[in-house]
Amino acid sequence: MNFKKNFLLCVLIGSLFTSCELTEQQNIHQLVKQDTNEVFDRLVQIRRDFHEHPELAGKEKRTSNIIAEYLTHLGLEVKTGFAGHAVMGILKGGKEGGSIAWRADMDALPNIYGDNTSLSTQKSGKQHGCGHDVHMAIGLGIASVLAKNKEAISGTIYFIFQPEEETFTGAKKILHSDLFSKIHLDEIYALHVTDLPVGKIMVKPKEPFAYQKRIQLTFHNTLKKMEAATLYTQIRSQMLRKKPGGNPWELPMVFDAASGLNNLNTVFEDYLFLEENVAIESTEQQLHLKAYLYETDASNLEYIVPKIAAIIGNSKHKEKFISASFIQENPTVINKEELTKQAIQTLNDIYGTDTVVKAYGQIPYFNDDFCYFQETTPGVYFFLGGTDKDKGIRAMNHTPHFDVDEESIRIGVRSFSSLILERANKYGS
Repeated sequence: MNFKKNFLLCVLIGSLFTSCELTEQQNIHQLVKQDTNEVFDRLVQIRRDFHEHPELAGKEKRTSNIIAEYLTHLGLEVKTGFAGHAVMGILKGGKEGGSIAWRADMDALPNIYGDNTSLSTQKSGKQHGCGHDVHMAIGLGIASVLAKNKEAISGTIYFIFQPEEETFTGAKKILHSDLFSKIHLDEIYALHVTDLPVGKIMVKPKEPFAYQKRIQLTFHNTLKKMEAATLYTQIRSQMLRKKPGGNPWELPMVFDAASGLNNLNTVFEDYLFLEENVAIESTEQQLHLKAYLYETDASNLEYIVPKIAAIIGNSKHKEKFISASFIQENPTVINKEELTKQAIQTLNDIYGTDTVVKAYGQIPYFNDDFCYFQETTPGVYFFLGGTDKDKGIRAMNHTPHFDVDEESIRIGVRSFSSLILERANKYGS
């Protein structure tokens, strides 16, 4: 009888502790939502200011000054003067724990389309045509929310505002800096706003992007340019691998409900294609063909050059062929599989089971030098929806009519403040 009473008492006590833990978790995320709403209008103003004053890679001086001032006002320790115009805000939580980082990129693009958004760009020839202005606003918003709730955080949060992403050099500069060499990170996160419906978050374990390589084919200049163009068309045709039902090079379809990334049978997986456009350059003695290709399977990469060489070797131009080689092959983003699953579970537990949509394929054409951070620290890279078709807003990056629904800032700040808080507390004592 005493055993039964003791057992029931233990069950009751355990239930009370579990209930308290759940209530505490629910309360902190209610505060996150409330604090996000309070800072939202200010973040929209900041995003618009960044948008109206874009700065190209390596020139982000004004942008970095605004970021440093904002983080200082929040009470964070702020580091500048490293890796070009990089800024790092350091938030120490109220309890001991690990180290989590959030990265936001800063640079704008050369403006080749004209500014077609609802906001005007004051700097001609430059444009935030990829959404980095939104990324910075979200990063500052997360810093604002977590600074207000720092006593609930275990460990240290690092906010890394990175220059020169578009040139694929900024992340490496930060990693090689003396400042960063003194930091040990347990996890790192980032996002990219894109052509998903606003409010949606998408992520994929492992590679969210196809591997992008640039190949060069070299011939004796006895090969005429018209002959080279015809040969390249034959190579493209013979190298092509894709699933039936669509074409993975049709980027506007990448988030299509029927064939896009969130469909288990998406056409954006298991493909290899070479771009249609090929650069043909001739010198006094040689002729070069240069083109980008996209492959989803890393294990196939080593066979691409030999296969292309074999195709040329079986053509009538084999005697004019000199060599084939990759002349550009950046690494690609690779999300840590278990960490990605944990992040999905965390966000879905807090904000509902359909908060995060899993991607099943890989996006061609794009990449992010966030991959260099992932080489030293487990990390996850998310896609955040910025499209509202009813408003005429399409957040397809690097396109003439790229625009972003600013409600995505609210979603990003709320969701990823909660995620970072939960992940930081996993390392708490």
